[in-house]
Formats: sequence, structure tokens, C-alpha cells
Amino acid sequence: MLNGPHGNNSTSRNINLGPSGNPQAKPTDFDFLKVIGKGSFGKVFLAKRKHDEKYYAVKVLQKKIILNRKEQKHIMAERNVLLKNVKHPFLVGLHYSFQTTDKLYFVLDFINGGELFFHLQKERTFPEPRAKFYIAEMASALGYLHSLNIVYRDLKPENILLDQEGHIVLTDFGLCKEGISQTDTTTTFCGTPEYLAPEVLRKQPYDNTVDWWCLGSVLYEMLYGLPPFYSRDTHEMYDNILHKPLVMRPGASGTAWSLLQGLLEKDGTYRLGSKDDFNEIKAHNFFSSINWDDLEQKRIPPPFTPKVSCYCDISNFDPEFTDEMVPNSVCWSQEHSIINASVMEADDAFVGFSYAPASDDSFL
Repeated sequence: MLNGPHGNNSTSRNINLGPSGNPQAKPTDFDFLKVIGKGSFGKVFLAKRKHDEKYYAVKVLQKKIILNRKEQKHIMAERNVLLKNVKHPFLVGLHYSFQTTDKLYFVLDFINGGELFFHLQKERTFPEPRAKFYIAEMASALGYLHSLNIVYRDLKPENILLDQEGHIVLTDFGLCKEGISQTDTTTTFCGTPEYLAPEVLRKQPYDNTVDWWCLGSVLYEMLYGLPPFYSRDTHEMYDNILHKPLVMRPGASGTAWSLLQGLLEKDGTYRLGSKDDFNEIKAHNFFSSINWDDLEQKRIPPPFTPKVSCYCDISNFDPEFTDEMVPNSVCWSQEHSIINASVMEADDAFVGFSYAPASDDSFL
């Protein structure tokens, strides 16, 4: 059903906010300062909460785009993953979420050391000890997700941020980046082509081991500057991922190569991690110098400290985003929009989305 220009009548409609301890949250609680990222469904903003002047990353998603693409499961998956994982040191924390008639809002930790991709592009490659540190922190986060029966599936440098100390923070749960979900919105074919595991490309069932393939791809890129089976021609790259053997290259240690071969095994049933998941990764010789307890307690000093001058420093974000104007519409709900799903359908699709932990009394 198409709504007419005055058909929303949203002011009189009570949306079921689900198990929200925070029904008062609204966009005008924040000053939206800068665009710091973009995805298929919306944007991420640096925002300052007015009442305490704290900085957050606020992800704002358009309901109509999600509904038109039948993607609400992805969004709820993201929310549920974020809720489950607020306490892991290398996963981004969600403070609360809320919705207006036409938008969803995630209030997240603002992590401002920049994307790993941003730093990798500047330096081209990382020395092996630096790559090892990042891969160990990523592996720890993935192992934790797997313990909750969550497959991350989309590990790539753009989704890996550094905090201001230089530790890894994984973000972007459940969402495909711009330009990816268009390839095939009817299947779970959702990932960055360079990092897709062979079983995902073949549209076969997949499990935790796809994440270990992605981890291998990211390690390879950190050491060599390009993903392992990269080609500018996407079809050739797919063919390489499916059929081309991993060719050993100079410039990395024997243990690094052994790990790459284990992670980039095309048959997921033989891949490192297929039998005992994270425990197999932890036990690999490449990580023999890592004390995993110290790592997870952040007692290992990061090999690189991002240049961050203050809590709101955005110099580590791509100017392509930060130079963009913040739209006024981010602070108001579209009362007179035409969308391809009734408002009632939009409300129902996101029942239970809004969330605030009971302990977040700083907000109440």
C-alpha cells in the first residue's frame, strides 16, 4: 500500500518500543556534528549528547530502504549481536537504540583511531609483529562471537577500527556495505568480494570457518598490501578464490605462511579452526609469543598509537565522509513521505528494536 502525502498520521500512532528502558530517547537529544561513515541503509554520524556533552557514533538507518529490500532481519540481527556483545574488549558497544516514524538510531561507542584500512592504505603493508597483534585481537573477538553461535561473516579492514590507544574494535554487525547487497538480495550472498570464502561464493551452507578464511585474507593483505586472490576483474578474482592455489611469497616468516595456508584452505572442512574453532587458532605457532589472557585484558601495548588529539578528533576518518554536510533530516522524522510499505508495517517490522540497558541510568 502506498501512503498518500498526508497518510502517515504518525503523531497519533503509538509505536511498540519493545523492551526499552528508554522510551524518551529522540534525535534531538543529540547534536549531529559530522558524517563518519556510510552503508547501504544509512549513515554513521559523530554526535554529541546534549545533556552530558559525551560523544557517540550514531548510526541512522532509513526504514523504507530496509523494508523495500526486505532487510529487517539483518538490522535486528545487528541489534541482537550488539546487545550480546557489549562487554567484549574488541567489539563496539551499543549504549541504546530508538526509532522514529522513518528511521532507526543506534547509539554506539565513538571509536576514533580510524579504520584499519585507512592506516593500511597509508603504509601499504604492516611489519609482521604489528599484523600479528591485530590478527590476535581480531581472532579473540571472532572466537567470542562463535561462542555465542554468531558468524561474523564480513571481516574486512573497513569494519575494523582502532581505538585511540591502538586496539582493534570490530563494528558493523549484520549489515552489508554499500554496493554489496545489490549483487543478490535474495540470498545471504553478502560480503566483500575480495574476502569471500569459496563456500560462500558457491552459495553452499557455511559455518564459523568462513570467518577464519576472512581472517587469513586480512592477514595476507596486511603483510602484502593486497588480498590473496585479488584481481581487478571480479570474475577472475572469483575464479582465483575457487581454483587458484595460494602461492608462497617471500617477505613473511614460515609460521606466518603456515597460518595463511591453514586459514586460506579452500575446503572449509580442512581449514584451520574447523575442528576446535578459536582454540586451534590460539594454538598455532604464529601466536606462540602471545599471552592470550594479557591480550584480552589489553595488557599488551599496541604497536602503533593513532594520532588523536581529543575525544571528538575525526582526523583519522576519510574526508570523503567528513567533508559531507550533515542533513537536517537526521533530526526530524519524515511526516509526509511516500514509502512502499504502510507505516503500520514499518512499525511492526521493528517491534523490539529500541533498547536501553537498565544500568544506563546516566541517561534516564
